[in-house]
Amino acid sequence: MLDHQSDEDLRRAFDAMGLVTDSGIMSCILRHAHKAALVSDVTVLVEGETGTGKQVLAEAIHQMDGKRRAYPFITVHCGTINEALAESEFFGHAKGAFSGAISDRKGLFQSADRGTLFLDDVNDLSLPLQAKLLDVIQRGVVRPVGSDQEKAIDARIIAACNQPLKPLVAQSRFRSDLYHRLNVVRLCMPPLRSRIQDLPKLILFLAQRHRDLYQPIEEVERELVRFLGSQLFTGNVRELENAVQRMLFSKTQGTSLGIADWMAQEAVETDVREPAADQAWLDQAAGMVWKAVSTGVSYRLAIREVERKLMETAMNAAGGTRRDVANLLRTSERTLYYKMRAHRLGDISS
Repeated sequence: MLDHQSDEDLRRAFDAMGLVTDSGIMSCILRHAHKAALVSDVTVLVEGETGTGKQVLAEAIHQMDGKRRAYPFITVHCGTINEALAESEFFGHAKGAFSGAISDRKGLFQSADRGTLFLDDVNDLSLPLQAKLLDVIQRGVVRPVGSDQEKAIDARIIAACNQPLKPLVAQSRFRSDLYHRLNVVRLCMPPLRSRIQDLPKLILFLAQRHRDLYQPIEEVERELVRFLGSQLFTGNVRELENAVQRMLFSKTQGTSLGIADWMAQEAVETDVREPAADQAWLDQAAGMVWKAVSTGVSYRLAIREVERKLMETAMNAAGGTRRDVANLLRTSERTLYYKMRAHRLGDISS
């Protein structure tokens, strides 16, 4: 029988595991995540933008799972798996299976046996590997590369994707049968811009997470919360944590974070990396934003659309590779990659 807890009890439990929220929009997600943890063998699909806390939620489900929490939580970043070595990584290999296979080796599925295997960015898996993954999930066995023996495995699968899988299925970029296998319990992590009320608690939590490196922070000023609430944060909580760390690094005194700390770290970054902006360009940019605002578009949406247009223009102008576009925009390829995903822009070669 499922355990029943109040929203406040669940919030405290998830807070203790790093998923910090005061937002009403998260209450339903926490309830379903808790229920999924108690139904230990059910497969979970977590959708959400980059940096929204999908892995934190997956680890929380694992920790709440009384059957599996004493066993490993194994994370695999599907986008970084080498295609040539993927089968060996997932399913293991036998001694002599290929050059360099000097001994038997467990794969990720066997390493996660009796525990949880978290497939992050599962949408990045190739179609051939999707087929093999489906077979393992359906039959509960793996066959190591170079072996004629199948090995039974008992691992809960939690998969995460940074873009909805259903449209990818319609485009034949993701197998429909694997999608239905993974999509038993579906949890959608909202972007930070949809849970602005979490900012005070999140900022304080993130500051206290780094108290061993920086001076302790006891409160967050309202002006800073209001200001950060107007920012895009396309990198979501991960981007917010980077911003908090920069403020902590720049801070020299006091136990509260305020707008002055934000301005201090912005000034350092501007002095080190950027020349002064041309005033004529600034006037044109302000004109674009306020023209949008005057037509009834919110400030936040106006800024988002300006950023999207800037990126589209740069992609068309630079052409070529992601590096060319990043150089034109004077940003890193990593930042460009996440921005393109946040704005649902088609990827280009690296």
